[in-house]
Amino acid sequence: MLKENLRMLRNIHGFSQEEIAEKIEISRQAYAKWETGATVPDIEKCQRLANVYGITIDSLIKTETVDGKNRIPPAPPGKNIWGSVIINERGQLVIPKAVRDIFGLDGGQRLIVLSDDQEGIALIPAEKFEEKMEKIMGLALIQNDQNG
Repeated sequence: MLKENLRMLRNIHGFSQEEIAEKIEISRQAYAKWETGATVPDIEKCQRLANVYGITIDSLIKTETVDGKNRIPPAPPGKNIWGSVIINERGQLVIPKAVRDIFGLDGGQRLIVLSDDQEGIALIPAEKFEEKMEKIMGLALIQNDQNG
């Protein structure tokens, strides 16, 4: 809940209770009470906290888990963790329905698989990837013409 998110976010960002209290213009003692759950911030203070951490108020107050097990920190707007999927013996996986709905993915749609050896893989609809690549290539040609 809120108190756990406050502790988690503060630790992830490397702030002391005093530093956060200063940023949102309250006393360290008042902030400490929020982290213990003794009191809760008003909506104005929640907005200040959300601004400090680059998240929404909604993300600040709700608890997120991966597969109902491990708590995860609130994510910035537009960033999501959708849970895990299992790759079957043929190398196939099922993309969660919520993800398919949000991104308008349908059966048979082409996806581009991108990867980083250290970070993992990403799936991007082929049309969006191809649009971006055409734009990048067009900019490269313009720059090449100007320099050449």
